[in-house]
Amino acid sequence: MDIWTYQSVASLTQAGEAWLASASEYPRSMRALWEARPWTPAVLPCGRAFDVISMPALFGRRVLDELWASGPGCGPVAGFRGRTLLFAQPGAAPRLRTLLAWEEWARHVPPLLCHGLGDAVTVPPVRRAVDQPEPGPADGRWIVAPDSREPWLPGAGVLLWACVRAARGAEPVRAPHQVEPRRRGAHLPEPTGTREPLAPRPGLLRPLSPA
Repeated sequence: MDIWTYQSVASLTQAGEAWLASASEYPRSMRALWEARPWTPAVLPCGRAFDVISMPALFGRRVLDELWASGPGCGPVAGFRGRTLLFAQPGAAPRLRTLLAWEEWARHVPPLLCHGLGDAVTVPPVRRAVDQPEPGPADGRWIVAPDSREPWLPGAGVLLWACVRAARGAEPVRAPHQVEPRRRGAHLPEPTGTREPLAPRPGLLRPLSPA
């Protein structure tokens, strides 16, 4: 199956739940709520354990493809109501907003919602019954589920680089007879913003394996 369209996590690991709960001011209460209602989405504040960059679903797919094809991979990623939610380092949201304002090629990037300190986001359920139908857009799903207490999270520089590369690589949709083969190795200008090292980080998460 295509992980982007069908696959969703049936249950997060306990370590992944603990990391998510650490975003709350009251982690124990959040874990107790998940014990009582594990099948419903939860609202978590940003800025403590993570920031969240929300982008249109299709563009989010391009960004994740770019991160895995040419970069260091990604941290946890969720899909919710037609948006892709990329979990980033605390403090990355305001810095990314600044970098996008100054980056020459950022005009190609669609409007992003950068959630940081003082914001809150809705995350998908921590568990899903195995026999439950695939979740709809309103329910949300984990594309890359957190599975450790300290997952690697991208910073603003890595996200800027991936967003600009994804935007520059997007081409208009053409009829089949109009599509021209794309040249391999074509050079794309690198973004002028600060780029972080692209070496893989320990504990790097990968997209969920096809069912």
